[in-house]
Amino acid sequence: MKSTSLRLIPLFLLCAAHLSAQNNLQKVTAFRKAHEQQIIAEYLKFVAIPDETKDSVNIPLNTAYIVDMLAKRGIHAELLKPASGNPVVFGEVKFPGATKTINFYAHYDGQPVNPKQWSPGLKPFDPVFITTPIEQGGHIINYTPGMAVDPEWRLSGRASADDKAGIMCIINAYDALIQSKLKPTYNLKFFFEGEEEKGSPHLGEIFRKNKDRLASDLWIICDGPRHASGKKIVVFGVRGDVNMQLTVYGPKRPLHSGNYGNWAPNPGLMLAQLLSSMKDDQGRVTIKGFYDDVVPLSEAEKAAISKIPPVEASLKKELGIAQPEGGDRTLITGFMQPTLNINGMASGNVGAQAANVIPTKADAVLDLRLVLGNDVNRQIQKVTDHIKAQGYYITDKEPTDEEREKYAKIIRINHDAGYNAQRTPMDMPVAQSVIKAMQSTVDYPVILTPSSGGSLPLFIFEKELGAKVITVPLVNYDNNQHAENENVKISFLWEGIETIAAIMQMK
Repeated sequence: MKSTSLRLIPLFLLCAAHLSAQNNLQKVTAFRKAHEQQIIAEYLKFVAIPDETKDSVNIPLNTAYIVDMLAKRGIHAELLKPASGNPVVFGEVKFPGATKTINFYAHYDGQPVNPKQWSPGLKPFDPVFITTPIEQGGHIINYTPGMAVDPEWRLSGRASADDKAGIMCIINAYDALIQSKLKPTYNLKFFFEGEEEKGSPHLGEIFRKNKDRLASDLWIICDGPRHASGKKIVVFGVRGDVNMQLTVYGPKRPLHSGNYGNWAPNPGLMLAQLLSSMKDDQGRVTIKGFYDDVVPLSEAEKAAISKIPPVEASLKKELGIAQPEGGDRTLITGFMQPTLNINGMASGNVGAQAANVIPTKADAVLDLRLVLGNDVNRQIQKVTDHIKAQGYYITDKEPTDEEREKYAKIIRINHDAGYNAQRTPMDMPVAQSVIKAMQSTVDYPVILTPSSGGSLPLFIFEKELGAKVITVPLVNYDNNQHAENENVKISFLWEGIETIAAIMQMK
């Protein structure tokens, strides 16, 4: 009888905890429904503020708006400024009895925009509601303030998903808890960065200057999309990233292709041949040692991957792809390997501007995604060594006349600073708490993955602060982030508020 009683106690406590979590979730949802119009009105104004990282005029308007959003919720905020560059908006709230701290991260800066590439009627900083993505036949809704907002609608605008959505959900989750008289179980810190879209070049400096103030037991990164199935996901790592700019040189001036063809070297062809030497027909990088230092996945990480629902068939149909790179490899397993991607190529003109010439140069930008074990400088060197092995003379500036006369194949290579990958163990107690909190908000198994396909400089959090970092993506996977017609699905914003509120109250 005694042993039976002991077995029942954990089940009773589990049921009680579940009921408590459900009750709190209902209160958060009720608050959001009662204040939807205010939340939407505030967010429309936020998305309307231009936020390109280099926009020195409008970046201060963004920070001022966030400070005001926090102040309205009773949170004192201030700017953490680097010696140069955009500041971080930082706020902090302590609660009696709380012994641990969570720091919530999102970024307010957005990618550059070309308004001409956006669909008719859509403007990057004039947010409008659309029924579905324009590319899928959606149309603009004639919305007026006070109109009921359908959760199936999308809000179109730059940074509507990446990543002002993260800021919106974090702040409103806190507001929902406080206004519903639900006490967070952790002390809370809010850290909203303004240079993520250019690689967070001053993040380390800000961390070093404010190390004690930023100390916490966990960082929750609210950036990126949920799984392509639409299900909520917990991400325990990110890939590193670095860009390499390549320029192959031909003749010093454009040459008539009839008079000089078959004689003058064509840099467009040379670059194409060089790039094709870097990958085989199955998409595997052929550069020596490219995969050698990859840290293998743990058994727990492999098990988590095996449970992720497949999305390849639907993605192939949606994207018009007959055969993915890598054959039958799943999308998620590709995230666990380093990549070499060609972001863009240019040489001469095409279309109406095409001319019968041999161009003077050819350019390409390579995007290298790194996984745990890769080092950004080693990965750059591997690519550089491969190029050298193809017979190229390498420089980091425009070639001189002497170099042109001496070397048949010349390439200029430049790169940004880049950063390494990061991964947090899934079996940590705090990681399990995050999983349980998120699971309390849905009736399906939350997806767990060792790493996202995208990149954030999270290794800096570990290096400078010794921090534990977990990413909780909030927005729809088809949000067009970094591209024209960026959008966020309204239901994902509402669910994002519930997710963050649950984490703020996790045990």
